[in-house]
Amino acid sequence: MQKKLSTKKAWKKISADISDAHDQHQVSLTKHAVYKTHDVDLGEDLVQVTFLKTLLYLRRGGKIHLMRAFLNHILNDLITDEYRKRKPTSLDALLEKGFEIGTDERVRLVNALDGKKIVSLIDQLPAKYQVIMRMRYLQDLSLKEMSLLTGQSTNTISVQTHRGLKKLRALHDIDMKRLSRFTAH
Repeated sequence: MQKKLSTKKAWKKISADISDAHDQHQVSLTKHAVYKTHDVDLGEDLVQVTFLKTLLYLRRGGKIHLMRAFLNHILNDLITDEYRKRKPTSLDALLEKGFEIGTDERVRLVNALDGKKIVSLIDQLPAKYQVIMRMRYLQDLSLKEMSLLTGQSTNTISVQTHRGLKKLRALHDIDMKRLSRFTAH
């Protein structure tokens, strides 16, 4: 009988502590949560979960020295968890916000032409760079895969890729200067 009486007293004390903390800190915690989440309902829900977690912690026998600091710590962890959640985005919601699916054929055409131009520039590189650049950027092979295919070390492949890119940029710049002479009338 003595055990139940002390448990009831402890439960009443815990309930009183949580009630006092709620009265003192609920408004400031809610403001903080709404500020961080930009959503009033979510902010209020997170504050309620904060008090619930605090209640459960106290029921398990946990000790809290500074209630406000403890509540802020729990709330900040909940806000962080909320940010980290992957939120599914539906196409309907995106369309309601004004998102439009782009069908600009010009962009696709320009990208295709640029790709063809780069391929033609790769053909102008020295033979050893042509092979490396095709493997890396047209076949999308990793350095390790390229190393296995060529029998060279990954470091050698990396250096050749870097030098090939440098030469490709130089060819591209020369080609752009040549084109600008024709269009600068």
